[in-house]
Amino acid sequence: MITPFEEKIKGSPLPILEAATIDTLQVNVGKLCNQICKHCHVDAGPRRTEIMAHETAALVMDVLKRYPGIKMLDITGGAPELCPEFEFLADEATKLGRHVIDRCNLTVFYERGKSHLPEFLKARRIEVVASFPCYLEENVDSQRGQGVYQKSVEALLWLNRLGYGQEGSGLTLNLVYNPVGAYLPPPQGALEGDYKRELKDRFGIVFNQLFTITNMPISRFKAWLEVSGNLERYMQKLESAFNPATVPNVMCRSLISVSWEGYLFDCDFNQMLDMRVNRGLPNHIRDFDAHVLSKRLIATRNHCYLGANQN
Repeated sequence: MITPFEEKIKGSPLPILEAATIDTLQVNVGKLCNQICKHCHVDAGPRRTEIMAHETAALVMDVLKRYPGIKMLDITGGAPELCPEFEFLADEATKLGRHVIDRCNLTVFYERGKSHLPEFLKARRIEVVASFPCYLEENVDSQRGQGVYQKSVEALLWLNRLGYGQEGSGLTLNLVYNPVGAYLPPPQGALEGDYKRELKDRFGIVFNQLFTITNMPISRFKAWLEVSGNLERYMQKLESAFNPATVPNVMCRSLISVSWEGYLFDCDFNQMLDMRVNRGLPNHIRDFDAHVLSKRLIATRNHCYLGANQN
């Protein structure tokens, strides 16, 4: 059955959504997290037990060894650093010359046994993409929990002292904004200017880039939208913001998402909906074939409007 999203893209520069290459493995190492965020599409939290085993992490490394065209390992969670395999993945991928991204919530640095992480990241020149949904304390704490803002500020200053975000250091620190509530993000460029000014003036914090993301209407955030009566209006906003010109550049055309169990998905959002790569394709990391997967048709539903928003 053709979805409304698929109908929409018929008039786009790419009328059938298909992969172009695979240059990134985005590996979700599990749902364990030290925060419980209202918008979380992973439904992560401190009581989640889903976590990657070493055997699966070793298969990820085997794929990177076999396919040098995969240049990036993007590690996410949960709080990915809480997975025992995080440091193995980051270390081994760095040795292979891959660019490694840590999707970090910042407060994980203050968990027991994790205070070495900033130095670990620096030593391997790992890019930090840090969740920081607003430069205002009340907005961050209302979305992510009491006290998260202050710990996040302290963590950003810690990273700055190590050179992250500093001009010429080669240590990349990017921040991620997502709206508080049933809203779409404002234009990225203007908001980045606001962030840089406010964080510099308030705390002396510097960073490289700000990425704006739209909250995914699934899992915990979808439940809130339903309870608050905002789901239908929010989906209408996503559809009206759809920009067909962005379709050729959506991330799923160059990325494969790997679950904590090793299953393969077109993106992390499809992973949370258990929408594996289309039937007939290798769907587990043990059977990974980059040549086949890089030519795949991408599984879509209406949440895909999120990946092609006008910003």
